[in-house]
Amino acid sequence: MRLGPFGCLLAVAGALWTAGCAPPEQSGVVECIAPAGPGGGWDRACRTAGAALEELDLVPGSVRTINLLGAGGGIGFAHVVSDRATDPNVLAGASPATTLRLAQGQYGDLTEDDVRWLAAVGAEYGVFAVGADAPWATLEEFVAQWRSDPGSIVLNGVSAVLGQDHVKILLLARAAGIDPRAVRYVPFDGSGEAMTAVLGGFVDVYSGEESEVEPLVESGDLRALTILAPERVDGILADVPTATELGYPVEWVAWRGYFVPRDIGEEAYRAWMDRITRMVASDRWDVALEQAGLRRYQMIGPEFEAFVEGQVASFRGLARDLGMIR
Repeated sequence: MRLGPFGCLLAVAGALWTAGCAPPEQSGVVECIAPAGPGGGWDRACRTAGAALEELDLVPGSVRTINLLGAGGGIGFAHVVSDRATDPNVLAGASPATTLRLAQGQYGDLTEDDVRWLAAVGAEYGVFAVGADAPWATLEEFVAQWRSDPGSIVLNGVSAVLGQDHVKILLLARAAGIDPRAVRYVPFDGSGEAMTAVLGGFVDVYSGEESEVEPLVESGDLRALTILAPERVDGILADVPTATELGYPVEWVAWRGYFVPRDIGEEAYRAWMDRITRMVASDRWDVALEQAGLRRYQMIGPEFEAFVEGQVASFRGLARDLGMIR
């Protein structure tokens, strides 16, 4: 496989990491690659599953989380592809951020076909929220002003430009008849900082996810205008209407999942399918989901592989429609 200039750079980075910390032999020690820094969604996905797999005795040894940050997850993805292609003791965290970047060609010549997609094990939905004193009580009121004067509205999130939070906004803009090129989006480094900017009146709307906004919605500091779910949810956001019911057919499922090296063989892949199937069926996993602020959402093995293939194709079409790629 030819990696191209970007891919070669990632491969060099992966090789340097390997030189300092060689992958384990068949020792029973599992490594979960979190392709970002500690505390993020990929990191939590690895640590949550790792703890559950250990406690349920579904792995013979321990599960160690390795943070390989850089290139929006590209360093970690390339490390699995180029340095761990046959290692059955490795899995890596993934989410729509992974498939979105693959669709946009941000991992160079690497594609979704360079790994085996293992499972999605939980999810939460996208949410748009404003400060409690914002002039819009409903999504319809907000969209009316946004449509009449797009330049007057500033939205933010924690993803980079053309990342998850930004693309959610672009999808809503398109559904509302607003030129996506007129959208003003400001990325922030963390959700706390981003929501503080909304509370301070420096930004109008926060594009985030359920678990991020729920505490401030419950305290009355934020107002959720809409949730990007197929139907209304329970809990703190039970009274928040979906975008679809308001006439804007936009959904965003922020799934958490995993992929494994492509060449580990069918027996090792099925062994991972079995471990994950038993993990998500356990009471222990219900506790883990609640602690992580996630909902039950699972696809395992071929079903998940087909889902990822379809999502990348969909995101690729969206990227072309929005002028992100040719």
